Amino acid sequence: MAWYSIFIGVALKSTVVLAVAWLAAGLLRGRSAAARHLVWTGALAAVLALPFLSVSLPALRVSTGAALWPGQTDAVFQATAAASPDTGAAESAAPRPAVGSFTGGRRRTDWRVWLMLIWLAGFAATFARTLAAYAAAWRLRRSATPFPDSALCGALSRELGVRRAVDVLETEAGSMPMTFGLVRSAILVPSETAEWSAERRRVVLLHELAHVRRGDPATHLLARAAMNVYWWNPLAWIAWREFLKERERAADDLVLSAGARASDYAGHLLEVARTLQSAPVIGWAAVAMARRSQLEGRLLAILDSGVNRAAAGRASVLAAALLAVALVAPLAAVRAQESQAQAGSQKDYERLETAAKAAAQLRQYDTARKLLDSAVAIRAAVFGEQSVQYGVGLMNLAALEQKQNHAQPAEEFYAKAAQVLGDQLEAARALTHLGLAAMAKRDFPQAMDDFQHARRVDPTQAGAAIMWMAVVEQRQQHMEDAERLYQSALSVQDPQSIEAAVTMELYGRFLREQGRTDQAGEMDARAAAIQKANAPPARSDTASVAYKVGAGVNPPSVLQKVEPEYSEEGRAAGLQGTVVVQVVIGPDGVAHDARIVRGLGLGLDEQAIEAISRWQFKPGAKDGEPVPVTATIEVNWRLL
Repeated sequence: MAWYSIFIGVALKSTVVLAVAWLAAGLLRGRSAAARHLVWTGALAAVLALPFLSVSLPALRVSTGAALWPGQTDAVFQATAAASPDTGAAESAAPRPAVGSFTGGRRRTDWRVWLMLIWLAGFAATFARTLAAYAAAWRLRRSATPFPDSALCGALSRELGVRRAVDVLETEAGSMPMTFGLVRSAILVPSETAEWSAERRRVVLLHELAHVRRGDPATHLLARAAMNVYWWNPLAWIAWREFLKERERAADDLVLSAGARASDYAGHLLEVARTLQSAPVIGWAAVAMARRSQLEGRLLAILDSGVNRAAAGRASVLAAALLAVALVAPLAAVRAQESQAQAGSQKDYERLETAAKAAAQLRQYDTARKLLDSAVAIRAAVFGEQSVQYGVGLMNLAALEQKQNHAQPAEEFYAKAAQVLGDQLEAARALTHLGLAAMAKRDFPQAMDDFQHARRVDPTQAGAAIMWMAVVEQRQQHMEDAERLYQSALSVQDPQSIEAAVTMELYGRFLREQGRTDQAGEMDARAAAIQKANAPPARSDTASVAYKVGAGVNPPSVLQKVEPEYSEEGRAAGLQGTVVVQVVIGPDGVAHDARIVRGLGLGLDEQAIEAISRWQFKPGAKDGEPVPVTATIEVNWRLL
């Protein structure tokens, strides 16, 4: 699973970033709270950017483990000889295996999917709570009334160097003073603020204005967003706690730098924390003045005259966040290189499958099976056992078993592939083969279900699925339904396609069986014209070097012939006829450059070429020397 790889990569790298931030903050213990807050702000900005950087940055070119997969030998890849399946009798038919009756057949969700779902549930819960908090804070701001002493706020703003307009609003009694708002900040104070002493009003407003000056509402949102993503990580919760602690201490330092006496300020802070409280929901969105859990450490820092109280401006916060993101970018790019390793794994299973195909053509089926098993294992490791890629690998194994006339193992692999693929487009191939297997066992209801499912998952191949449904109805002597389906198949197929020609051939046979010979002849003629129009042209380079029989050129003759075998589709459809193949018989006595002149479809053309490729000829000759000679071979397909 590609997303799982990204998830794990981001999880590990974010843990490294947060651990480094924790160490850096420890090394800055003698520096100001503002400096340590910059560290935590940068770290949270970096881990929030990590997922986006990981999927968007180009690869950092470093050595990877992709080369650990062994390469294939040139001999395997250069093999080009074709071979037909064994001519032995097919295995006896058996009922379709029930779900879970073969190894790995039980449908189960990959544990990685569960892990991703758990993370997604946590993210959704924290994100929803954050949205609710900001909505509640916004409603509170809109319902608040203006603070009567606006002149005091203006004077204190100038004293702290806050150049932006700040709204000071009164809320219900007993609420904790807090700051909220990104574009236009608002300070929310309780309604009893007017009853406080002038000194308390001053230090409370100074503290909240310090948050505005520092840009704390914006960094609060940034940190909250990071916590939504990394809710599962204990280091993230440590970072959040330290972020809040250092932020409040940095604001306290600004208040003290503005001239407040430490002992008086500590007393006011203690009284505010004792008598006022903030709503838990709004605390996720607004910057509250005091949290009782952190009060003791803040009071000690306020009363410690040796504490470094250097301040940091809004520009410093932005610079720290951007610098942290820039520093983490190379780490994020390693994820991009890991995707290159995954791409290498993908090339590995493709190479294995190419080698397996060559081995199967050489009839080295044991070798082909081992190669495909390895390819399927790579697909499972890279993409997961519920992925489309894994399902396609299972169908490759099914095709190999089918090539050896092992009907039952082939059906098992197709059934498992259909389970994995579900309603994915690729499932149509497996479902079609399962429908053909059900037809062979005369399980017509199951066959109809399979073909209907194939039609539903892949509308582009609806014509073929409907054609097979017509064949099923014909087998059951439901002639009206069969004719309706043949016509329906033709209505959705490209009228000039090979698929339409096959449907016409089957429909023509159906009409002939009904005694409607004129209509059957018309349908056959249309099918033949389409097959001829779709026949590949002769190769010009071959024609220039091959001789034709006559004018001193003796014809080749057959020394050894292998009878072709019906394809599964051709046998199921009852398709009969003649495939005409043009070849060049080389001086080596082997047929080369096979070209279908007139085909039938449903795999019979391929089976004809495969059989001819195994024939042995006495080559044609000119002046007593073997020469390449063109020949036409007719392969007759008849069902007894």
